Amino acid sequence: MKSKTILTVRQNGLEQEYQINENKHMSKKNTLLQIFLTFLIVSQFGFSQVDVVYNNLVWSDEFDANGAVNSIKWFHQTQLPSGGSWFNGEVQHYTNQLTNSSVNGGFLNIVAKKEPYTNQGVTKQYTSARLNSKFAFLYGRVDIRAKVPTNQGTWPALWMLGKNVNEDGGFFDATYGTTDWPACGEIDIMEHGITPSQPTNYVQSALHTPSSFGNTTNIGGTIANNLGNDFHVYSMNWSPYQITFLLDGVAYYTYNPAVKTPSNWPFNSEQYLLLNIAMGGIAGIIPESFTQTAMEIDYVRVYQNTDPDVQAPTNFTASIGTVTSSTIELLLNANDNSGNVAYTINYSGGTINTANPSGVQKSVVIPNLSSNTNYIFSISASDLAGNNYISNPIVVNATTTGVIGCSGTSSAAQIGSFSIGYNYAFETLGTDVKITFELLDIDKVGVVAFLWKQSPFTETQMTNVSGNTFTKTITGQTIGSTIIYAVKFAYAGGLSVTNYYTYVVGNNCALENESISELDDFSFLNPVSDYVEISSKKTIDKVQIFDIIGNLILENNTNPNNIDVKNLSKGMYLLVVHSGNGKSVKKIIIE
Repeated sequence: MKSKTILTVRQNGLEQEYQINENKHMSKKNTLLQIFLTFLIVSQFGFSQVDVVYNNLVWSDEFDANGAVNSIKWFHQTQLPSGGSWFNGEVQHYTNQLTNSSVNGGFLNIVAKKEPYTNQGVTKQYTSARLNSKFAFLYGRVDIRAKVPTNQGTWPALWMLGKNVNEDGGFFDATYGTTDWPACGEIDIMEHGITPSQPTNYVQSALHTPSSFGNTTNIGGTIANNLGNDFHVYSMNWSPYQITFLLDGVAYYTYNPAVKTPSNWPFNSEQYLLLNIAMGGIAGIIPESFTQTAMEIDYVRVYQNTDPDVQAPTNFTASIGTVTSSTIELLLNANDNSGNVAYTINYSGGTINTANPSGVQKSVVIPNLSSNTNYIFSISASDLAGNNYISNPIVVNATTTGVIGCSGTSSAAQIGSFSIGYNYAFETLGTDVKITFELLDIDKVGVVAFLWKQSPFTETQMTNVSGNTFTKTITGQTIGSTIIYAVKFAYAGGLSVTNYYTYVVGNNCALENESISELDDFSFLNPVSDYVEISSKKTIDKVQIFDIIGNLILENNTNPNNIDVKNLSKGMYLLVVHSGNGKSVKKIIIE
C-alpha cells in the first residue's frame, strides 16, 4: 500500500492540501522539502492559469484496497451498443473480469488483453475495461494521476459524459438518459493513440458538442515527458465560464466560446467520469505481437467549493490596457474571501462573463471592434455565490486606433481549388501581426485552418473566430521586416491551400501575391519507386513533396532534378516544383 504525506499550501489566502504518494521507486534523494517546493511551484503556476480555483475535495478514489474495483464508486459498463460493436470501429469487449480491472498496491490497473471472449452472443479477440463513476457533478476540478500506455492500436482515455446521455448500458442511463450524444456534452480530459501525425508523447484533450463533434475542432494537446513510463497528473478545471486542461499543473488548452449556446456549451449540467482503454478502430492497427497493456491510475480526485459564502468582493478595480484597431484590453482585479471573483462586462457588442482567482489581475481582451471608435464598458464584480461588490458597476471607456495593415479577397490556390475564394487580412499590433483568413466557399464542411510559414516551412493551427473565419497572431516581429504566409483549409474530403502573401510589418499597403505561374514544360515518370527524375527546359530551383493532407515531407534544393524517395512510404503525394517566381503542383504516386 502507498504511504502518503499530506502537505498544506496557502495560495491567495486559501489552503490547499496535496497528498504525495511515496513508493519503492522514489529516490532517497527526494526529500520532503524538495517535494514540497515542487508542489508549491506547480500549484501556484497551475492556479494562475485557471479562472476559478476549487478547494474542497468532494469525491475521490485512492485505490487503497486490493482486489476488485470499489463497486460503491465505480460501475463496469459492458453492454454492447446496438449492432454488437463499440463506436469508432473499436474491436474490444469491455468486461468486469478482475483480469481487466483490479486494484493492486495502491493503483487501479485497467488492462487491455488479446484473448478470445464471448459475451452477449458476440465473440471478440480483445478485452478491456470501461469504468463509469457513480458520482456526477456540475463544475469543479478533476485531478487524475496516471501512467498511460503507448502501445500501437490502443486508445487509453480519461473522460466525461453528461449524466443525461442516452446510452444503453451506462450507469445513469435508465434514470437520466434523455439526451443523445453529443447534445449531452463530452469532455475528454486525456486521450492517446488517435493522433498519428503527432509525436508518441503527445496527449490530447477535446470537447464534443452539437456544434463540433466527432472530428471536433475543439481540441488541444501537449507533450508529456516520458509518456508510458512516468506518472503524470491530468487535470480539467470546469467553471461556468470556461474549461481548462492541465498537465502536471500547467494549463495547455482552454475552451471558452464568447457567446455560449446549447450548441457550443452543453456543459451546464452534471457529468460523470469514464476510465477505459479502447482497441483498434481509429486508434490504428493492432500489431500481431500485441498481448496486453495496462493503464495504471494512482488516484482520481474531484474538487468543488462547498463552504458557505456571504461576503461580497472588495477592492474592485477596472482599467484600460492595450488598445488596437480591433481590440481593447480590460484589466480587472478584486478580492473575495471565497478565493474567486466573477466579472460581468456589458458594452454595445453584448455581455461577457468571466472569472479569476481573488487578488489576481484578469486581462480580458474585447475582440472584433471597429477602428477609430469609442467604446463604453460597464463592469460589475461578484462572487460565485452571487454576492455583489458594493459599488457596482465601474464604467470605463477607450477609443480604438486606426488600422495598420492590409486585406483583400482572392480565389487563387497553390494546392487544391476554391469554389468562391477567401478573404485575408494582415494587421500590425505593436510588434505582433494578426493574420485572419475567412473561407468563403459554402460547399466545404468540417473546416479547420492551418497557417503556413513559407521559410522555413512551418504549419500552425489557427483559432476559429466564428463560422469559417480563422485567426493567428504571430508575436515578436520587427517593424519593416517582411513575412510570407499562406493558409491551408482542411475539410471533409480534401483541402485547399491559398497563395502565399507577402506583408511588410507595420505598413499599410497592398499585399503582394506570390506568383504561382504554372511550369508546364517539365516531366517525370509516374509512378516512381526510388528516385523522381525531373526533365525541364527551365532551371529548377527547389522541389518539395507534401503528403496528401498538406504536410511537408521532403525538400531538395541541391539536386532538385533527381529526388531520392526511397525512404518515403508508398502512396500518393503532391510534388511542388519551383523555378524563379513560378511553381507547379502535380500528384505523384510512390510504389
